[in-house]
Amino acid sequence: MQVLKGQFQAQGRSFALVVARFNELITEKLLEGARDCLLRHGVADDKITVAYVPGACEIPQAARRLAASGRFAAVITLGCVIRGATAHFDHVAATATQGVAEVAGQTGVPVIFGVLTTENIEQALERAGTKAGNKGWDCALAALEMADLWTQLP
Repeated sequence: MQVLKGQFQAQGRSFALVVARFNELITEKLLEGARDCLLRHGVADDKITVAYVPGACEIPQAARRLAASGRFAAVITLGCVIRGATAHFDHVAATATQGVAEVAGQTGVPVIFGVLTTENIEQALERAGTKAGNKGWDCALAALEMADLWTQLP
C-alpha cells in the first residue's frame, strides 16, 4: 500500500493570499493568522503575496489569476460574509464558494477556501482569533499540506 501525505513544509514555496476588504475587522485578523502560520512553518516573507479585493464575490477572480500565473504553490482565500436581514448573504456566500471551487478545479493549483459565513459578528470574531481559533491559520496550514502533497501526486 502506498500512502501519500502532505507535510507542513515550505521548502522555498510561494503562497498567495486573496483577502476581501469587506468586513475588514475580521479579514485582517484572518490574514494575520495565515501569515503567522506561514512564517512559523518556514515560508520566507518575500514568498508571501497578498492581493486585496473589495469583497467575497471578487475573491474567485483574483484567485484565478494568481493560480494561473504558475508562481504559487497554493492560493489561500480569506473573507467574511455575515448574515443580514436580506437574501444577499445567500447569494454572496454561494458565489464565493462556487467560484473558489471552480478555480481549484480549473487551474490544478490548491486553492484553500477561507471565507467565513456566519450568522453574526460574534461568530465571525470567534473564528478570527478568539475562542474558536483563527481560521486564517487553519487555511494556511491546509495550504502548506496541500502544496506538499501536490508534489507527490502523479
